[in-house]
Amino acid sequence: MPGLQPVIHYSPMVDVETGRFTVGVFQNVAWAEKGLQALRQAGLPVDAISIIAKETPDVQALVERHLGAGERLDISGVGPVLVQGPLVAALQGSSRDLTKLGLSGTMRRVGFQAHDGHIYETLTARGGVLVAIHSEPRAADSLAILLSHGGGNAAIGAWTGRV
Repeated sequence: MPGLQPVIHYSPMVDVETGRFTVGVFQNVAWAEKGLQALRQAGLPVDAISIIAKETPDVQALVERHLGAGERLDISGVGPVLVQGPLVAALQGSSRDLTKLGLSGTMRRVGFQAHDGHIYETLTARGGVLVAIHSEPRAADSLAILLSHGGGNAAIGAWTGRV
């Protein structure tokens, strides 16, 4: 019939935060140090940067040097880690899901599919240092810096969970 428009309903498949993160995993603290220095030199604010890494004295020093005191969590699939930054709150949600569901079960909230979360979880569990930047206007800059300084599997979270 003329004048009638089809109605399309979209139902989100997962609870997704509006802010997106750019994420990469460095193979160790030395590489993460270089990447974090480059992010800071590019003018990215400290309150936009997050770190998640297995708890070691080197990781503790890295987190304190760049972000202040870290919080200790026991993340499912990774084990004891030090965390700091806005990514942690986005993944935790109100029911502390990060500790229960791990990175593979929570990365959907910031624009990544479950298989991406599994990769980040595996790399972090093997001793990698996950670095995330919450800065949509500078997401491409952040991605280029992560990639050029050794941030493996670096990507911008863009998946919205909608079909």
